[in-house]
Amino acid sequence: MQAKANTPATVRAARSHGKGRYHHGDLRNALIQAAIELAAEGGPDAVVLRAAARKVGVSATAAYRHFAGHSDLLGAVKDYGQQRLVACMEADGREVHGQGREATRQRMFALGRGYIRFARQEPGLFRTAFCRKVLGGIGMTEEGALVDEDPESGERGPGWETRSFELLIETLDEAAAVGLIAPERRPGAELSAWAMVHGAAMLFLDGPLDALSEEQADLAIERVLHDVVAGLGVA
Repeated sequence: MQAKANTPATVRAARSHGKGRYHHGDLRNALIQAAIELAAEGGPDAVVLRAAARKVGVSATAAYRHFAGHSDLLGAVKDYGQQRLVACMEADGREVHGQGREATRQRMFALGRGYIRFARQEPGLFRTAFCRKVLGGIGMTEEGALVDEDPESGERGPGWETRSFELLIETLDEAAAVGLIAPERRPGAELSAWAMVHGAAMLFLDGPLDALSEEQADLAIERVLHDVVAGLGVA
C-alpha cells in the first residue's frame, strides 16, 4: 500500500508543534518525513527508527508506538520512493500525445527516461524504492513473467505489485496491441526491459556513467532505450 499521509504540508504542520505537542496521527507522518530525509541522504541503510525519532525530537519509545519496527518504517519510505519514481515516469509519459504505433513507441522511451532521471536526481530514494529488505519474495513463470511468491510456501500470487512495474507492463501490452511487439515475444518482456533500464540507472549511480557530461548522459540514455525497444522487436 502507498504511504498516503506523508504530504509535505501535513508533515510541516506536524513538526511545527515541537516536541511532545503532536496531535493524533501527526507524529507518524513526521517520522516518515524524517525517514524520507534520511533515505535521500544515505539510502535505505540510513533509515533507522531511532535516528528518525532523534531528527523529529521525540524518544524512541514514542516512535515505536507508531511503527512495529525498522522494517515498518522502511516500508513506508519505500512506498514514498515508488510514488516519486512513478511521478517522474508519468510526467515524462504525459509529454507524448496521441495513439498508434509511433506514439506508443515514444511513450516507451519517455517512461524509460523518467525512470533513469529519478535515479540520477534522487539516488537515495531510488535505492530505497527497491530495497531488498522489504520487497518480499519474487518468483518467475516459465514465460519469464515476475510474480509474487511466498518464500516459505512457494505459493504464487497474481504479480509483483509496484506501480512503476505496472506502468511498464501496461505500456508493453499497448505495444503488443498496436503491433510493435509480436504476440509470442510479449510474455516476460517486462523482465528484459526492466533489467536493462534499471541496470543503466545503476551504472549512473555506481558505475563509470556517473562521469559523463549531461550531453553525453543524454546520448547514453537514448542509446540504451533505443536498444531496449529494438530488442523487443519494435519497428
